[in-house]
Amino acid sequence: MEIQIRQAPASMSAVRSPADAADGPAAAARIQSPELSIVSPVYGCRGCLEELVDRVAAAVSQAVASYEIILVDDRSPDGAWSRIAELAESRPHLRGLRLSRNFGQHAAISAGLAHATGRTIIVMDCDLQDVPEEIPALLRALGEGADMALASRIERQDSFFKKAGSRSFYRLLGWLTGSVYDPTTANFGAYSRKVIDVVNAMPEADRFFPLLVRWTGFETTLVPVTHAKRTEGRSGYSLRQLLRLAMNVALSFSDKPLRLVVRTGLAFAFMSLCIVALSIYRYSIGDIAVAGFTSIVASIWLVGGVVVSSVGVVGLYVGKLHGQAKYRPNFIVAEDTAGDA
Repeated sequence: MEIQIRQAPASMSAVRSPADAADGPAAAARIQSPELSIVSPVYGCRGCLEELVDRVAAAVSQAVASYEIILVDDRSPDGAWSRIAELAESRPHLRGLRLSRNFGQHAAISAGLAHATGRTIIVMDCDLQDVPEEIPALLRALGEGADMALASRIERQDSFFKKAGSRSFYRLLGWLTGSVYDPTTANFGAYSRKVIDVVNAMPEADRFFPLLVRWTGFETTLVPVTHAKRTEGRSGYSLRQLLRLAMNVALSFSDKPLRLVVRTGLAFAFMSLCIVALSIYRYSIGDIAVAGFTSIVASIWLVGGVVVSSVGVVGLYVGKLHGQAKYRPNFIVAEDTAGDA
């Protein structure tokens, strides 16, 4: 879901919904769709954007007859939008989108995918750690029958703490969702049009691109790729942010926390029965004359803590339902170098 703010005559502004996209220039653009669309969210990497665009263009120009590059500025604090607009003036295959505020990496990816018209779509980061020269290998793998070709970063060029945080994130995510995730893969990959169409049709407010594409169940292949060191900016995810993201994704895509609450409740019920049985037995043999005050207070606090925690987990899910029920757009495009916004 998206909202686009378009320029209108006499200083008027209009809101463009997805239904409106079927008319006018957008329909004509789909008729002349390029073979390939490359989508990259931009945050904190102004200095490497020209190199990114030129290396991507050099890598794909020999592989496909037509292509477009879509850079989505997620309100980067380093003024990346002015650089994107400047590059778009001299590179007709480049299109820039600027979101109205910082919506997050995966919302920015969703914005790019909603505007991508290619029959095949590449998703990659903007910091050049995803090597543009690996795109032809991904396209070849896609041409061998797969619907998704995911880049597998065999030797990640990240710091120890970044790799440790990533491993912790995927382990926690896998445990919470009951799935196995490969920490060598991320957003970088080639995707067929039908995969992206399904992802675009998903109404989730909490977007996590790798999980959305895997949920589709289409044929997937892994392609070993080179992973480069970061030369510009720094990662937007700290360990704390990764763990928070894992929890948000788990609440959005899994009911395991609720099932854990049920299991915890059953475990405590069983423990209570055992304690009651033991107390009755000890009382029957004269081992207990007066019930202990300490054990009663401790039991009340223990059970009360479990109840409050359980209500808290249920409350998190109710909060997610409340957010989804608002049906607000996942992103708002404020400016577009193509002139649509």
